Amino acid sequence: MTFDNNTPTKFPNLPPKGPDGDLLLASERAKATFDVKELSKFMYTEQYLSKMDKIVDILENEPAFDKSDRFHHSRPEKIAASLWKDKRLIELTKEHNWDEEDVSIANFLYDMSSPFTLHYSMFIPTLKNQTTDEQKKLFLEPALKHHIIGCYAQTEIGHGSNVQGLETTATYINETNEFEIHSPTLTSSKWWIGGLGKAANHAIVMARLILNGKDYGPHPFCVQIRSLEDHRPLPGITVGDLGPKFGFNSVDNGFIMFDHYRIPHVSFLAKYSQVKPGSGEYVKPPNAKLSYGTMVFVRANIVLGVRMAIARAATVAVRYSAVRQQFVDAANPRKWDNKVIETPVLDYTMQQYRVLPAVATAYACYFTGRDMMRLYDLNQAEMAKGNFGLLADLHASSSGLKSLTTTMAISTIEDMRRACGGHGYSMFSGLGQFYQDYLPNVTWEGDNYILTQQTARYLLKTYRNVVAGKATASEHNHTINYLIQYLQNPNAKCPATTGADLLNPELILAAFGFRAAYGIAKVAEQIDNQGRSWNSMLVEINRISRAHCQFMLVRTFIVSLQNDERLAKPENRALLKTLRSLASLFALHTMEQELAEFLTPGYISTEQTVLLKQQVIALLEEIRPNAVSLVDAFALPDYYLNSALGRYDGKVYQAYTAAAEREPLNQTQVVEGYDQFIKPLVHDGLKSGSSQVAKL
Repeated sequence: MTFDNNTPTKFPNLPPKGPDGDLLLASERAKATFDVKELSKFMYTEQYLSKMDKIVDILENEPAFDKSDRFHHSRPEKIAASLWKDKRLIELTKEHNWDEEDVSIANFLYDMSSPFTLHYSMFIPTLKNQTTDEQKKLFLEPALKHHIIGCYAQTEIGHGSNVQGLETTATYINETNEFEIHSPTLTSSKWWIGGLGKAANHAIVMARLILNGKDYGPHPFCVQIRSLEDHRPLPGITVGDLGPKFGFNSVDNGFIMFDHYRIPHVSFLAKYSQVKPGSGEYVKPPNAKLSYGTMVFVRANIVLGVRMAIARAATVAVRYSAVRQQFVDAANPRKWDNKVIETPVLDYTMQQYRVLPAVATAYACYFTGRDMMRLYDLNQAEMAKGNFGLLADLHASSSGLKSLTTTMAISTIEDMRRACGGHGYSMFSGLGQFYQDYLPNVTWEGDNYILTQQTARYLLKTYRNVVAGKATASEHNHTINYLIQYLQNPNAKCPATTGADLLNPELILAAFGFRAAYGIAKVAEQIDNQGRSWNSMLVEINRISRAHCQFMLVRTFIVSLQNDERLAKPENRALLKTLRSLASLFALHTMEQELAEFLTPGYISTEQTVLLKQQVIALLEEIRPNAVSLVDAFALPDYYLNSALGRYDGKVYQAYTAAAEREPLNQTQVVEGYDQFIKPLVHDGLKSGSSQVAKL
């Protein structure tokens, strides 16, 4: 066979060495002890799953939603492709009469942030929550129709997590009833703003409110930044894209600077605080933390999204581990059709120790994320009644959980990529680009280390109130409850005498509560009585936030299983048993990873640590037969995963080689640059006679 240079490289039509992946996964699924579809319906509802199936079918047949060349696109191609998708999504919404949930599902399945992402996730929610009726007509209604495209401009090149340190000013001009937005320094340039670089024509700008010479701190303004006629920046504005990033390059993160830029009085978002026209008199909001509304909403959504991030990585790793075969276990050889075959990687205990806790973590984050959104909705309803009692607790919880869970997620994604061995390094695994694009979650909406300080301040304040007798046991405030329990018996010991004792939910919760309370008490003692500075205690402050939030994750998982009426039905007994095993694995594996903090106060003994480690291994063995079915229950379509290794049908090697065939370098037989860089070297050898390679 001869090739011209335009002949693409193709693999020969050969099957992989048997048994093929589809047979191996079918064998795994036959081991399930619970109904996979029932677990999926429990998590999503049958209606949601039906919607997702229909939307997948539509997207897979839409050129604007094609993912086949995603890994090969340059940055300009990524931006162009994502803008095409954004426009087509709006058209599909009208064509199919999609509601807000349908659109959310479509964006989730497409799985690539776009220039319009911040329009939906921050611009519109801010306008919904912080505007007057007049402003809703001026800004929100056009935004919902996409007549204006917005973003959220808070972070500056010199300030991110320290919102109070923002430098951009908004000075009220009494004579003209306008605000003058100004960037006084280079470090006041708004930076990292998604959608700002090239797409947005409006922005929510957080700027320091200056009234009659007095600084009232950062407040939100809705500001037009580009012409609606030709999209050019308006006079007084310098705006652009900030360049390539480690990931997330389908979004035009941008910068903007203002040169004494005037905006009308109505641009000041005035639902909670106001500036009286003419006089510049400031009207305070009923609660100083009301402006936290958007941040709490976004952080709660991030916590909810963590479950999908971990579920995605775990799905790829578990399915691939069930298909990938390596070596023969001489002590327990695997047989297929009476022939010894290489052992699926998932049968090795070390691989189970890597991937099964990730599965358990995904389920833990599902229950906690669900509860966070419930609390957010409850808080919104209470604030509408004038009750702000839940806000401080919700803000502290959302801050700490955002920090903890996104740190867990990014670590798990990388762990699952490594668990896929060498092939995990290929973009076709679906995990490399995913890691890069998910990574900003640990920094945006509050750097993960900074956020733990907000949680710790709340924990220390609550501890002081409990000590002073100003806080009593509460049905809803579990922080107070575990602090009271600790203070009643600060020398408590874990009562477990067998590994089975460690499966007791009350024992588990008591252990996590004691560990968190002990840490809080020690930090309070050093700051309040020993004169330690806040800065000198930041490492311990981070630890108590982590301990508290791990308590929340464990508690929510366990209590949700106890209280959910659907799981109490007789037909769901097997499902409940499996979920309880996952809850135990998540709790005990977390305890094992944080062992020092349970040993230091003497709560558990060295003998009990042996029981703990043994019980973790026992749980792995118990959960192993359900591994593939547990990730199947996440119901993540192949279109979403976009992974050759994590396919539902197990056809790993067929998909992997087909993806390699699409590589642009393989569309010709001779690489561009051969004539200029390779040929002179090789032909020089031929001419000199130094090469003995036969000419074919």
